[in-house]
Amino acid sequence: MRILVIGATGVLGARTARLLAAAGHEVSGTSRGTARLAALEADGIHGIAMNLLDRASVDAAIAESRPDAIVHLATDLADLDYAGNARLRTEGTRTLVDAALDGRVDRVLAESVSWTTNDPAVESLERDLARVPAGVVLSFGLLYGADTWYAPDGAFTAQAATGVVEGITPVTNWVHVDDAASAVLPALDWPAGPVDIVDDEPAELLDWASVLAGRAGFDGAVQATSRGGGRLTDNALARSRGWVPTRPSWRDGLGLA
Repeated sequence: MRILVIGATGVLGARTARLLAAAGHEVSGTSRGTARLAALEADGIHGIAMNLLDRASVDAAIAESRPDAIVHLATDLADLDYAGNARLRTEGTRTLVDAALDGRVDRVLAESVSWTTNDPAVESLERDLARVPAGVVLSFGLLYGADTWYAPDGAFTAQAATGVVEGITPVTNWVHVDDAASAVLPALDWPAGPVDIVDDEPAELLDWASVLAGRAGFDGAVQATSRGGGRLTDNALARSRGWVPTRPSWRDGLGLA
């Protein structure tokens, strides 16, 4: 299968592109600039510079890669740019879906999040994916593992070392970044619709915050706060379709290398 991975140099995108290539697919991957294209080519992935917010750029990438499926994993969170990330989920996804439909690509997978049902950017992404005959929304839990914010050198682990942890919701569904990437391969054959990709153990905020802070070197009472709201999810549907997390509990790796 010819697959175009949008955001193929990101934390999740790079892992996913390599896994798809290793499985024998013909993979093209996009990056916002040219600086990281050589790294893609070294992994056997055809690199394409593309701006997701520029329709002409997206059209050119689709024309060049001629994909049977598109995997949308583009984010803008390296500098905690939440507004920029929301724009990629809204304007970027809409642009991509329009281009895919015009290019007769009827299978698109897109990264979303599992912990909210009322975020306007998430709702916009899901509406756009519903326009695709085989549009699959992968609603990932909070990512941990190497290169994430919760790695030993991650921004939120560093904050936890001070005894302060800011959660998104009172209860968190996690998923290791490698397990998240591994879900994309089977999802290429899944029917349209959203699927939660999370591990087996939902975590109370103070529970995981204490573990993270302890592993970061803090010895004391942790100050943990959340924004409130959110929803609790499980992985029953994904498991029924063949995906099984190799790290079923966040306790085995949160805050570790």
